[in-house]
Amino acid sequence: MSDYVIRPLTAAEVEHAVDWAGREGWNPGKHDAECFRTTDPDGFLGGFLNGEMIASVSAVNYDETFAFLGFYIVKPEFRHHGHGLEIAQHALAHCTGRNMGLDGVVEQQDNYRKSGFTFAYNNYRFAGTKSRMLAKLGTRQNDQITDLTQASDALKDYDRELFPAPRDLFLGNWLSAYSHVSKVFTENGRIRGYATLRPCLTGYKVGPLFADNSDIARALLAAILTAIPEDHNEHEVFVDMPQLNPSAFVLADELGLDKVFETARMYSDYEPDIDLSRIFGVTTFELG
Repeated sequence: MSDYVIRPLTAAEVEHAVDWAGREGWNPGKHDAECFRTTDPDGFLGGFLNGEMIASVSAVNYDETFAFLGFYIVKPEFRHHGHGLEIAQHALAHCTGRNMGLDGVVEQQDNYRKSGFTFAYNNYRFAGTKSRMLAKLGTRQNDQITDLTQASDALKDYDRELFPAPRDLFLGNWLSAYSHVSKVFTENGRIRGYATLRPCLTGYKVGPLFADNSDIARALLAAILTAIPEDHNEHEVFVDMPQLNPSAFVLADELGLDKVFETARMYSDYEPDIDLSRIFGVTTFELG
């Protein structure tokens, strides 16, 4: 494949990968590309055949111990010719020496197993409208919840308990991104949870939704939903929940949410020691 070139993507080319993800039905956020790429610019790779971008993958190194893979896409007309395997090998090389995580769609899970990844648990995407969810949650203001626009040291410490590696740069971009709305729950001066809402190609996503218990998760979800404009009350809102948090599934059932998508969280070396009982919504399927 001498005419097949693999190289890091420019900012504009990352936008193309996000567009592809939309066509695959993954429904990325409208401003995901600018948040994602700055986390590890060399980790977003494209495969170019005769100058045309035909494949993408992200291999984001958070630190020297952990990386996350995503955006593994080959344009449909170029599949089954080895282009995907070759770019995947480049991605794995970029993450050498690190434990790698990913959220694998159903049709790719066997391929990930062949590459040495082990199943940890499923994540499920749930969907419901703002109006339906707030009808169950209520709209009473909670004075323990305030706006969150930057990643304080306390917020970084809290997040570190629920993610396999420090992600300070990502958090700063995620919380301050245009059109993202974040809220934090504080009790006696201590962070007990936080959540971010972002507009997507279709509707909105809540992620992360991190909380010390179900009541805090409910309060944060109610607060974040009120940021959706009134004329979008019937737009769908999506939350990606880990199967190993039964309280999250109870919440989804109480709110009458529909299960619409699933992935398998897989790791190359070992399952990190994070408290899944406090993860009511995964940040993203693309970056963990």
